[in-house]
Amino acid sequence: MFDDFTTATVDVGEAELFVRHGGSGPPVLLLHGHPRTHATWHQVAPVLYPHHVVVCPDLRGYGRSSKPPTTPDHEPYSKRAMARDLVALMRDLGHDRFAVVGHDRGAYVAQRLALDHPDAVTHLVVLDSVPIGEALARCDAAFAARWWHWFFLGQTAKPAERVICADPDAWYQADPEQMGDPEAYEDFRRAIHDPATVHAMCEDYRAGLGVDRAADDADRAAGRRVTCPTLFLWATKDDMNDLYGDPLAIWRSWAVDVRGHALDSGHHMAEEAPGELAREIMDFVGGREVSP
Repeated sequence: MFDDFTTATVDVGEAELFVRHGGSGPPVLLLHGHPRTHATWHQVAPVLYPHHVVVCPDLRGYGRSSKPPTTPDHEPYSKRAMARDLVALMRDLGHDRFAVVGHDRGAYVAQRLALDHPDAVTHLVVLDSVPIGEALARCDAAFAARWWHWFFLGQTAKPAERVICADPDAWYQADPEQMGDPEAYEDFRRAIHDPATVHAMCEDYRAGLGVDRAADDADRAAGRRVTCPTLFLWATKDDMNDLYGDPLAIWRSWAVDVRGHALDSGHHMAEEAPGELAREIMDFVGGREVSP
């Protein structure tokens, strides 16, 4: 995996981030979701490599990145804190401005980067996600039935860590063939079998139900929107359309310049449709025509 990429651990002040980076051209930051690590991008990054500097970190708390102590409000695992990490990471690597691609929980971090650091983000690509505040404001019985894990992982009365750590493989039930490379699967398994990582991932969800939603709600009340060009891609085999009808319409209220469409894929698009996804990213970030 990641042939010709440089591997590093970078101190960004509040955390230490494990990262693989390489390539040449305009920089693109790729952010994984839960419960994946940077390795989810191992089929996308090599396609981008000849055209872009590609940066694939483990988010704070995930994979081989550090796990800062939490607080009662879970702010150390907020998307705002993770966004601060990534601005510092990119500056350490020599990139003051960059495109960002985020999937799942990484999409919330990417959104927060674009909102909090508009001078740093040139393009935003969101994969299979609507803003946390939007999802929770629209939450109904259908959402609760499909996304119950948000509330299980996010509560603290009966911490989810004990259940997950009893049998991480049974809990996550990942398909090694879908991941495409034994090394990617082993990186994932290494993470989910680490109790500190499991705790940090739960903290991510706890922050999501509290400080992250509050940040989204404050932005909405203030009329703040993403100002850079935004591409939203969602999976036909996931539940975006079932839950939201036209999910692109939601992003039109959050971004000034947004376009997008569905991809023929399941939720883990970087693993299930890596070639098509890489082409979409290159076309969008490179300023070429993107499918309607």
